[in-house]
Amino acid sequence: MDRPVLIAGAGPVGLTMAMALKRQGVALRIIDKAAARSDKSKALVLWPRTLEMLDIQGCVQPFIETGMKATGVRILDRHHTLVHVRLDAARSRFPYALMLPQSDTERLLEEQLALLGVHVERHVELVSFTDNKDIATAALRHADGSEENTDYSYLAACDGAHSTIRHGLAVQFDGDTLPSDWLLADVELDGDLPNDELTICWTPDGVLALIPIRGARFRVIADLGHASAQNASAPTLVEVQSLLDERGPTRLSAHDPVWTSRFRINERKVNDYRHGRIFLCGDAAHIHSPAGGQGMNTGMQDVINLAWKLAMVWHGRASSELLESYSPERSAIGEQVLRNAGTMTKVAIVRNPILQEIRNLAVGALGRISALRQILVDQLTEVDLHYHHSPLTRMLPSASPKPAPGERAPDLPVNHTDSGATRLHEVLADGKFALLSVSAPTIKLPDALKAIATTTGTVATDDYRAGYIYLIRPDAYVAMSTKTENRDLLLAELQAMVGTA
Repeated sequence: MDRPVLIAGAGPVGLTMAMALKRQGVALRIIDKAAARSDKSKALVLWPRTLEMLDIQGCVQPFIETGMKATGVRILDRHHTLVHVRLDAARSRFPYALMLPQSDTERLLEEQLALLGVHVERHVELVSFTDNKDIATAALRHADGSEENTDYSYLAACDGAHSTIRHGLAVQFDGDTLPSDWLLADVELDGDLPNDELTICWTPDGVLALIPIRGARFRVIADLGHASAQNASAPTLVEVQSLLDERGPTRLSAHDPVWTSRFRINERKVNDYRHGRIFLCGDAAHIHSPAGGQGMNTGMQDVINLAWKLAMVWHGRASSELLESYSPERSAIGEQVLRNAGTMTKVAIVRNPILQEIRNLAVGALGRISALRQILVDQLTEVDLHYHHSPLTRMLPSASPKPAPGERAPDLPVNHTDSGATRLHEVLADGKFALLSVSAPTIKLPDALKAIATTTGTVATDDYRAGYIYLIRPDAYVAMSTKTENRDLLLAELQAMVGTA
């Protein structure tokens, strides 16, 4: 296939998509109607699962060097700690929340793209498009008013919550707008407040979240009760200080605001992420409460999921049927994120005093149970995301229960690799499946599978059991596993999974 992929939208989602495709040799264009990259902090955190995805892309280090590591989350009732979880309990090579303003995330992704020879075409707007079954055609308008009509192999809608492409498809964006106003302020804070932890205060008057950005700079988020008449004016520093005095854990003083805003929470999602040659990604497909800070991360993981499949199909190494798995896999994840974020928000903004007391007692008691704290850490850090019910997940005879088919494949040292890779993530960087033999001889691949898979080996660990072969997807999820003596069955299932181009 020689026609490029068109990516509409150069936020974190579109930039990640472009980077992942280009690393696999896919021709592409990435456009954005804005004349310049956003200078707003917006999304603030990269969670461990997203950092693992960037590690597979070979570019995680610049993000780590630029961001700040937060290693804890605490929920307070006035001045008492209800629950305190340590993010360094995350079962990942990146056991922390990496605090990084979205403007920096976009800058770093754009720099990675530039190293690959790709540059964002700015001030270029997608005006209309058509899906002609064999190609997708897009009409683009440039800064000087001129227009072009060009054919593409596929179109990726990474153009945000007000997606032109989603509107053009006339796709329902089902959900609700929550009936409450919220305040956001990025300010400098003086006072006794840890800058390596996220602090959430539950008070009778509402919730206050204090999210570290860098040094003494924090994001302050607070609910303001029921929605009032739309107030377009930005919050004042006096209003921010008043909320800190009323709800904050200690005497805090706010100054030097960088960005203040009011907002309302939308919880919406499309049913289908794929429409022929057009794919909806990130906020174009789902938007939800900022609780948990997983919106941007979910969008970036959407396109990592899509990119390896699209690359295989674009190069003619797999049947286009492989792309059918994108929507069911990511739609299920979107529903999970919506549900979790919505629940966290509703629990935090309870107004009934009796329900507040019950909530605080329950959370305080449950927070003392280590197993439940680990569940919360796994959910926040996104290492619990899975594809158990994916069409690409196969349950073979004698499948390993750990990690089970559909679950995340933890990184670990490997050996017997032709490329010289020393870790699983390095093996997956080539965009192929990895056949991982654990404490067993590596298997020999038939020639027909060498374009889509590679073999490697490792020794048994707490995560991987001896005597098994694991088929690891390019996005580091287990597709299937079985005992080594069943390797021919596994190879046959892999061939059936990708089909023939």
